Amino acid sequence: MTLEDVSPVTVMFSDRPERIAANMKTAAFIPFWSKGKDSFLSDPPNADISLLEGNGLQQIVGVLQDPVLQGDKLTHTVKVLQGDMPAPGTDVSLLIDIIGMPLTPLSSAGVTRRTYRRAFWR
Repeated sequence: MTLEDVSPVTVMFSDRPERIAANMKTAAFIPFWSKGKDSFLSDPPNADISLLEGNGLQQIVGVLQDPVLQGDKLTHTVKVLQGDMPAPGTDVSLLIDIIGMPLTPLSSAGVTRRTYRRAFWR
């Protein structure tokens, strides 16, 4: 998958154990795939790829691997888990999900932390 006219800035956030939101240059974000003991190289992230086509929304769930940034083009190898990847697409949004990484809410440690923080609606 190649994304064209990619923003030079990536928005990132974490939910727990600390809520952090930040902006980072996209070129600085790409090395997270290959550097550090918890890199995406050893445990590639899932992603939601949402495309607006006409009046409809098409969603693809996949695993992102091997990012290459060249200028304003970002290319990933994508293993599609759900949906069908169209050949061309416009108005694309990409959300990377790191569920299962050690400090995320749905890792085993995150689920344990979350049980005492649940909110109940009545």
